[in-house]
Parts: sequence; structure tokens; C-alpha cells
Amino acid sequence: MQNKAISPYKVLNIRGRLVDLEQPRIMGIINVTPDSFYAGSRQTHLSDWLKQAENMLTQGATFLDIGGYSSRPGAEDVPEAEEWRRVGPAIETIRKHFPEALLSIDTFRARIAHHAVQEGADMVNDIRAGEGDERMFETIASLRIPYVIMHMRGTPQTMTTLTEYTDVTHEVIDYFYPKIYQLTKSGVKDIILDPGFGFAKTPAQGFQLLRQLDALHVLSKPVMVGLSRKSMIWKTLQTSATEALNGTTVLNTIALIKGASILRVHDVAEARECISLVQALEGK
Repeated sequence: MQNKAISPYKVLNIRGRLVDLEQPRIMGIINVTPDSFYAGSRQTHLSDWLKQAENMLTQGATFLDIGGYSSRPGAEDVPEAEEWRRVGPAIETIRKHFPEALLSIDTFRARIAHHAVQEGADMVNDIRAGEGDERMFETIASLRIPYVIMHMRGTPQTMTTLTEYTDVTHEVIDYFYPKIYQLTKSGVKDIILDPGFGFAKTPAQGFQLLRQLDALHVLSKPVMVGLSRKSMIWKTLQTSATEALNGTTVLNTIALIKGASILRVHDVAEARECISLVQALEGK
């Protein structure tokens, strides 16, 4: 349990509401897309968004992450107008029905991020870490909200061809250093790091990164882990995303022991149990 002890104490300031990440939190995934890699997470109707949001909040999610652009390998590009057509109503509807929920917008586009925050989103989850839109960092600085930056190479359309690393963990850390510096210099205070499991990484590289996840504490930022039903699980087990819940729980357990502050998941109840058991193991 020593790895957890060296993780820096973190608090997110979300519109004046303080969220203590010393206790790991859950981000529930709400995909308002027709082509997410996990069919069970695809939601396209208002009633489905509300039911899923209610279930996740009741089961223990602190954040709800709403995305309208599938980032699965090889996914088709989605025009900005179509992305907003998907996520705008979802954010507005969920905010209206669950005013106390903390909403995240999953986008790499600055204009989508800006509009989403105007409609009630509380933070931005950017899989491109500013590289998909040169205006993103300045937009985040002006919005004064927490910002998740993820490591990846290329785009969802090209990332499977960009998996050459000398040392994946060190290169992920080196990727984050200048981005943290630039964001901090521009006034962004709450930065969360996502190492990007499955994004421009082979399963073997994903396992190396998970094995060495505690090395990211050198960056003194909270770490969010998105392992839920990823291909590194089901390819290793020779099953499918539909059958990858047990494997997800196993790897989420390891991530928590290695110091993860946020689990981004499709299955909130199981993640909540995972957190409770790891905390009991650590005497908390």
C-alpha cells in the first residue's frame, strides 16, 4: 500500500464546490453516440440519458462524462455541428433534471467545450490534450474549470499505427510535463491526467503503463484511469467488450492501489465496490 501513500493530496475546485480526491471518485460514461466501442453504453434518446444518469448517480458516480464523438480506433470523424447536436441537448436535459450532478464534456473542440460549460458542464475531458484544437488551452483558462488531459498520438483514425515507444511510461510522463507547464502558466489550476489506455498503445504497453502507474505521481497531479471494457482486457482474455466487466474490476483494483484518483467507467456500482474494498484493505 506504499504506492498510495505517496500520491499527492488533491482537491478539485468546481465552481466553488470542493471535491476531495483523497477518496477515489467515479466518472460515469454517457455516450450520446451511435458507434461507441461498447454497445451497452450507446444512448441516443432523452429518456435513455436520464435513466442512465439517474442510475449512475444513485450507484455512486461523482461525475458524469457526456460525449458525442466516438474515440474508438478507426471511428469516423464527426463534424462539429453534429457533435453539438448530440451533446447539447444531453447536457441541458441532464443538468435540468439533476442540478447537483457534476457534468463533464468529453470533447477536443474548444467551441464545443465553451458551449457545453455555458449549458451547465462543470469540467472538460479532452482526449487530445489541446492538440485537436489550438484554442483549447486558452478556452479552458478563460472558463476556470477542471481539465482532464489524456495522452495519445494521432487521432482515433490513425492512433493504431502510432504505437512505437522506447519506454511508454517515461514517454507519457514526458508528454505531460510541457502541457502542465503551459496550462499552469495560463492560470489553469485543476489539471487531471489520463494516461490513455488503449490510445496509441498495444495491450502489452497498456499493462506496462498500469504496472508503473504510480510513476505518474512525479507530476503532482491527480490521475484518472479509463480501463473500462478496453481491448487490452478482452483481447488478453480472448472474449469481448460485453464480457469484460470482471476484467475491468481486476484492473481498476490495481489502478487504485497504484494511486488512481478517478475511475472512468461504464459500470458504476462495480467500481464503487472496488473502491470500498481497496479502502478497507488500506485501513480507511
